[in-house]
Amino acid sequence: MKPAPFTYHDPTTVSELVSLLGSLEDARLLAGGQSLMAMLNLRLAQPEHLVDLNTVAGMDGIEASATGLRVGSMVRQATLLKNAGPNTGIPVVGEALRWVGHFQTRTRGTIGGSLSHLDPAAELPAVSLLHDAELTVEGPQGVRRVPMREWPRGYMTPNVGEHEVLTSIEFRYWDEPHGYAFEEFARRHGDFALVAVGALLAVSDGVITRAAVAIAGATPTPARLDEAEKALVGQAARPDTFRSAANIVRQREAMSDAYTDARYRQRLAGVLTERVLMKAASRAAETEEDR
Repeated sequence: MKPAPFTYHDPTTVSELVSLLGSLEDARLLAGGQSLMAMLNLRLAQPEHLVDLNTVAGMDGIEASATGLRVGSMVRQATLLKNAGPNTGIPVVGEALRWVGHFQTRTRGTIGGSLSHLDPAAELPAVSLLHDAELTVEGPQGVRRVPMREWPRGYMTPNVGEHEVLTSIEFRYWDEPHGYAFEEFARRHGDFALVAVGALLAVSDGVITRAAVAIAGATPTPARLDEAEKALVGQAARPDTFRSAANIVRQREAMSDAYTDARYRQRLAGVLTERVLMKAASRAAETEEDR
């Protein structure tokens, strides 16, 4: 099938883009097109206007500061992967990106597209939660900065207005040395995950001093696992601690769909949580030894 007729727009600056969005009704934004083009071709989406973000200057940069890494929303996933290696402040992002699709799709897919599409099983929203990312949204009414915890409003519904656009994301560094890990389970590599879990752990003298754990695929929106985090902090970084935290995660409600049922997702959530905590703690120990 071919897309339904639409009017094509290709603004070249953010101000032109914002002005355009304020004047259009029923417009869709084209970033990497990995999801939208399929929806257009199947006529699941039939917008009157298509606004191409690929010609907008200034939305594809990466800028490091003392506190975090600012990433333009049009940065390709492959580019972000190169800037999120083990020696950067956000290595868990790089680890998660290796699970995203295939290298062909990562060369087109963008970070902003993934966050705006907000598929429940997407990896980038989960690691954005881990790093307490702050998202910058611009529209005719001005600029808003949205904490990642407030970004999901519901199933595939981000906190962005009809006439707004996500322009950048800032990942906040952890000041303290820490370990990280990200794991997921999918039917085939490159498929959306049935469940994915990521973790950051800071450990001092064998005791967990800070923890962040996030999950995707199990519920309609990605989530931080606050109860598990509270159970970890102050405890010894050892297998029984991680098993207890995993049991907490296993008790969380999960969704059923055409791919699998809730009970299986709950089991996966527990298994993957224990696995990533073990790996993150091991890396944290290596970091502590290097100090």
